[in-house]
Amino acid sequence: MDQVSLVIILFAALLVPLVMAKFKINSLPTAVMEIIIGIVLGPSVFNIVSMNSSISQLSTIGVIVLLFLSGLEIDFSLFKKRRAALTPLEKKNAVNLPKYSPVRLAVYGYGTVIVLSLLLAAMFKITGLFSDFWLATILFGTISLGIVIAALKEKELLSKAFGQTVLLISVFGELIPMMGLTLYASVYGSDSKSLWLLLLILAVAALMLLRFKPFFQFYQNINKSTTQLDIRLAFFLIVTMVTVAESVGAENILGAFVAGIVLKLLQPSDSTRERLDSIGYGFFIPIFFISTGVDLNLRTLLTSGKTLLLIPLFFIAYMVAKMGSIWVLKLRFKAKNAFAGTALTATTMTMVLAVLRVAKSMKTITTDQSGAFLLAALLTCIISPLLFNKFYSAEKEDLVKTSVHFIGANLSTVPVAQQLRKGWYDVQMYTNHPENYQTYHAQVPVELMENFTPVDLEDHSVFDTDILVLGHIDAERNYQLAKAAQEYGVKRIIVRFEDRNVLNEHEDELRDLGIEVYNTPEANITLLRSLIESPSTLLMLRDTENSIYEVKVVNHLYTNVQIKNLQFAQDITISQVIRNRKIIVPNGSTTIQYGDRLIFTGSKQDAPRIRQALATAN
Repeated sequence: MDQVSLVIILFAALLVPLVMAKFKINSLPTAVMEIIIGIVLGPSVFNIVSMNSSISQLSTIGVIVLLFLSGLEIDFSLFKKRRAALTPLEKKNAVNLPKYSPVRLAVYGYGTVIVLSLLLAAMFKITGLFSDFWLATILFGTISLGIVIAALKEKELLSKAFGQTVLLISVFGELIPMMGLTLYASVYGSDSKSLWLLLLILAVAALMLLRFKPFFQFYQNINKSTTQLDIRLAFFLIVTMVTVAESVGAENILGAFVAGIVLKLLQPSDSTRERLDSIGYGFFIPIFFISTGVDLNLRTLLTSGKTLLLIPLFFIAYMVAKMGSIWVLKLRFKAKNAFAGTALTATTMTMVLAVLRVAKSMKTITTDQSGAFLLAALLTCIISPLLFNKFYSAEKEDLVKTSVHFIGANLSTVPVAQQLRKGWYDVQMYTNHPENYQTYHAQVPVELMENFTPVDLEDHSVFDTDILVLGHIDAERNYQLAKAAQEYGVKRIIVRFEDRNVLNEHEDELRDLGIEVYNTPEANITLLRSLIESPSTLLMLRDTENSIYEVKVVNHLYTNVQIKNLQFAQDITISQVIRNRKIIVPNGSTTIQYGDRLIFTGSKQDAPRIRQALATAN
């Protein structure tokens, strides 16, 4: 029966995402549906699955892996101080940056959670509904980071300011209660260890970070599919930090979370993170969520009158404790999104399970109270994501097009600008030839300038762009302007050189500066060779309905998927996959990996949408 229960859980884990996709259930995260399925399978409803030692051990590993992957999700670049010396463009952009950063908002937001949790715990103590003030404060202040991450991933928000703000609030909502639980157990527990021993966790983490700092540079030289050294390192870190945490009287999830932070600071490759996600979300984590539902016996819990009274009160407390974040999030985001983000942070389950487990072992909480806290937490996991998905809409700052400025309006640049304007680009052209202005200003946005000196271009905000294309016929002028733009701080510069002598003289210098260069004669040679080797090249280039595109795949929804199984496989033709600087000629069975660059052909109506979907970080 033990093995049958595990088989049923794994089969349920397989079916849940398939059923959700089939019936287009997008309002709830997959993790919440897995908890609900666990309730249905467990003693609450059908009673066909029961907890046993094997499932309990796999569930424990699941929560450990979940917290480890949560530590990997933190974007530590948000905590970096700005460089003292900013480029002129960075200084100009800094004026337009939002006043409140994600880190600042998250600190303020979770600060309100702590204050409200203390007030709510005091109210419960005064009314006699729940007398343990510190335990209630810890429980009301918890946020389920795993469910928040799942919801943000499904909305593709982890790379955006709003997503990072909500994520950081949730990190605080898991880390601070985790530390609070450790202190609570150390102070009130009968077999607690000395508090100073908790510092050993940080000491071991620092030692691991220093010891394995050069690991990933060395790993690239011996990378073999049969060794998977990066994955071995990840699990070594998990087991080591969990062991240290338990040895000093802390919770194993604290060690797992710290292990994730250590690996994140070691800067693993995208493929390493992708494989760890596959292991965690593909096996261990679904077992944890489903077994959480199985472990809830609603038939027993709902027979207690006190439990029925406490469930709505605890649910309201969970929600109210997070309400202060609305006013904090409104400092930067839309009112509806502030409410949506606050609602999402009201989800609480993972830490509640850990806190209740410790509290029950310390005998500081009754079974009725524990059940009420747990069921109220489950309600937040159902209602909060529903509210989030209903009220969230894209922020204005996330809909800004990529700006491209062309210096030089001619037959080489104008057709390109015309095509880019149809996609997700904001195009502006500049010319110093009145006749060119007269010819092209009706076709594309062109501004006439008298001079193309660096000072004039700065004064006219020509360098204030994401991409600068220097397409002037004068190669020496393009060279000088490219250097000026690079010093000004333009992130991406593309330079045209018609004079091969000028190109030979400056090419290495420009490439060292990160500036991209191209030469029309060389491009023509490459094209002619392609025509000879691939006669259909010219047909493809002349096609007015289709075009060639390149995109880097950073959306996890489309990784580890065979090309033939992509939902838009019929709309595009992938001709090349560039992986680790090597070109792969793909077929239908080729699996797309995170970080792959795809060269594909598609219609000018559909391809930009597909390209944007693949390039949206998730």
